[in-house]
Parts: sequence; C-alpha cells; structure tokens
Amino acid sequence: MKRLSCLLSLLLASAAVQAAPPIELFAGMHRIEAEVASSNAERMTGLMNRPSLPAHRGMLFVFPEAGVQCFWMKNTLIPLSIAFLDDSGRIVQLADMQPQSLENHCSVRPVRFALEMNAGWFQRRGLAPGAKIDGIDKTPAGR
Repeated sequence: MKRLSCLLSLLLASAAVQAAPPIELFAGMHRIEAEVASSNAERMTGLMNRPSLPAHRGMLFVFPEAGVQCFWMKNTLIPLSIAFLDDSGRIVQLADMQPQSLENHCSVRPVRFALEMNAGWFQRRGLAPGAKIDGIDKTPAGR
C-alpha cells in the first residue's frame, strides 16, 4: 500500500509541473504562440497525441547546434507544416507532413530551429523560404 501511495504522489507531482509558457513569435504581421521544445524529451514528444492545435499556436523545436534535422509524424494526429529555420530565424525550407506517417522530412541543410504549425499555415500567409520568423532570440538557444 505504501508503494502505491508513493507512486500516486509521484504521478500527481509530475502532473502538477507546469509547462513553460509559450513564447511570442512573428512572421511579418502574423502572431504565433509557440511552445518551445528545447530538451531531448520535449523534442521527441513534440505534438504527438494531440487532437487539435489552435490556429495561432505552434511548436518551436530548438537544437543545441545547427545540423540536418529530421521529423516524422508517428503518433501525431493532426496534419502539420514545418518550417526549418536558420540561426537568424529565416525559413530555409517548408514541408507538409501527414498524420501518423513514418515518412522522414529532413532539412536540406543544417538548421538550429524548426517551427511546426497546422497544415497550410505558412502557405496561407504567403510565407516561403527566405521569410523571417522574429522572436527566435527569446528562446533558450537563441539568447
């Protein structure tokens, strides 16, 4: 019984841990609330198992150093578009990703950041490679 009580306490304590508040990013006049995934565990989980994502919300993946970054959609329930970003926040490449797919989507060159949004978000706003995402400097790796 004591083990069960300790396990329950541990689970409740971990559930009470608050996720970091989203940061504010801008793509021109378009505001984004981005959750930041900067630890290995956060990057591995990403947006998995979520049934939806608000229109202005996304997830910014922050890597400790530039590298070719690859993403797949295992256990991700919603279609997403991803922007691979260089150190300054410029879009290097965009890709659309289908739910629950094991297809790899890799950056064509080394990047430090990737921003996932609902599918078509970048295209609907006329954003293409070369466009700048402002606010990257507010992330742990951007400082």
